[in-house]
Amino acid sequence: QGIGSPSVYHAVIVIFLEFFAWGLLTAPTLVVLHETFPKHTFLMNGLIQGVKGLLSFLSAPLIGALSDVWGRKSFLLLTVFFTCAPIPLMKISPWWYFAVISVSGVFAVTFSVVFAYVADITQEHERSMAYGLVSATFAASLVTSPAIGAYLGRVYGDSLVVVLATAIALLDICFILVAVPESLPEKMRPASWGAPISWEQADPFASLKKVGQDSIVLLICITVFLSYLPEAGQYSSFFLYLRQIMGFSSESVAAFIAVLGILSIIAQTIVLSLLMRSIGNKNTILLGLGFQILQLAWYGFGSEPWMMWAAGAVAAMSSITFPAVSALVSRTADADQQGVVQGMITGIRGLCNGLGPALYGFIFYIFHVELNELPMPESPPGGSVVTQYHLQQNSIIPGPPFLFGACSVLLALLVALFIPEHTNLNLRSSNWKKHCGSHGHPHSPQTPGEAKEPLLQDTNV
Repeated sequence: QGIGSPSVYHAVIVIFLEFFAWGLLTAPTLVVLHETFPKHTFLMNGLIQGVKGLLSFLSAPLIGALSDVWGRKSFLLLTVFFTCAPIPLMKISPWWYFAVISVSGVFAVTFSVVFAYVADITQEHERSMAYGLVSATFAASLVTSPAIGAYLGRVYGDSLVVVLATAIALLDICFILVAVPESLPEKMRPASWGAPISWEQADPFASLKKVGQDSIVLLICITVFLSYLPEAGQYSSFFLYLRQIMGFSSESVAAFIAVLGILSIIAQTIVLSLLMRSIGNKNTILLGLGFQILQLAWYGFGSEPWMMWAAGAVAAMSSITFPAVSALVSRTADADQQGVVQGMITGIRGLCNGLGPALYGFIFYIFHVELNELPMPESPPGGSVVTQYHLQQNSIIPGPPFLFGACSVLLALLVALFIPEHTNLNLRSSNWKKHCGSHGHPHSPQTPGEAKEPLLQDTNV
C-alpha cells in the first residue's frame, strides 16, 4: 500500500531517479550511437527517436485512460520499467539497446501518469506549484547527472556508468513497489477492472480533430506546431551534434547541459513572470519566438565551440514560449473549455515529438553532415589523446537542420502576430472534457478536464 499518504514528493522521487539514471548515460550513449551506426549516425538517431516519439504519441491516451480505471501505481511501475529497460543492454548488445529504445516508446509516458498522480492528490489552486516542483526536479536531474556520468566514464570506464544507471533504475522500481501509495483507492475495485474504454479516450488524434473549429485556436495550434517541430528535433540530435561535429568532450557536453538547464529554470520562472507583467502575454510569446529564431540560426551557422555556448544562453530565453502560450490559452478560454484547447496543443506537441527527430535526421543525411573518423577513446587521467574531428570547411551552413528550424519558427512568428491579445474561445463538445486529459506526449503533463485532471504545464531542458 506504500508508505504514508500519497504526496507530491512520491512523484518527485520517481521522476528524479528515472531521469537521473538516463542522464548518467548521456556521454556513453553518444559514443555507442556513433560506433553502432558509423555511416549514418544522425539519420539513425533521428529514426530511433522519431519511432519512439510517434509510439508514445499513439499510446499515451490509452495508458492515461487505463490508469483512470486501474489506478496510477501499476502504470507508474509499467512505464518506469519499460522506459529504463534498454539501459543494461548498452553493454550487452548495442543493436538491441537502440531497438528496445525505439519500441519502448509505447510505454515511455511516465510524465503523463506522474502528473495524473499529482492531480489526484492536490487541489486545483495547488497544482501549479506542484507541477512546477515536478518539472524543476526533472530539470535538476539532468543538470547534475550528465556531468557525473562523464566523470565516472572517464575515470572508471563506461561499464561502471551503465551498472550505476541500471542500479538507480532498479531502485526507482523498488521505490514504486514499496513506498508509493495508490492515489485512486476508490477506483481500485475488481468491479471497475472491466470498465469499458471508449475509442475517444484512446484516440491520439482526437485533440487534433478540433483544431479548425475556431480561428484563434487554429492560429495558436499552427504557431505551436511550427515552433515545436524544430525544438523536438533539436533535443534529439543536438548533444550528438556537439560531441561528434563540434568536437565537444564528454565533460563539455555535460557542462553545456548543466548551464542550459539552470538558465532555462531561471528563464521560465523569474524572467517569464517579469515579462508577463511588463509587456503582456502575446508580446512574451513573440519575444520567445524571436529568441528561438536567433538561437537556431546561430546553431546553424556556428562553426566554433564558443558560438554554441553563446547560442545556448539564447536558447534558455527561448524556453519561455510554450509556458506563455499555455497561459494565453488559459486566460482566453472559458472555464469549461480549458481541456479542449490545452488538449489540442498537447496533441500537436506529441506529434512533433515523433516528426521532429526524424526530420532532423533526414536533413542531416541529405546534406551529408557526418563524422568521417571515429573519435579515439577518452584519454586516461594524466594521459593525452588527440581526437580528430572532421567538419567540412567549405560548408557554408555547418548545421542545415537548425537553419531549417529557424525558418519554421519565423513562420510561427508571422502567424503569432495575428493572435489577438484578448479573446474568448468558443468550442463546444459534450463529452470532450471527460476524455481530453488522456491526450499528451511522453514528456508533457496531461491536460485538464474535470477536477482530477491536471493543468497543462511543461518544462523542457
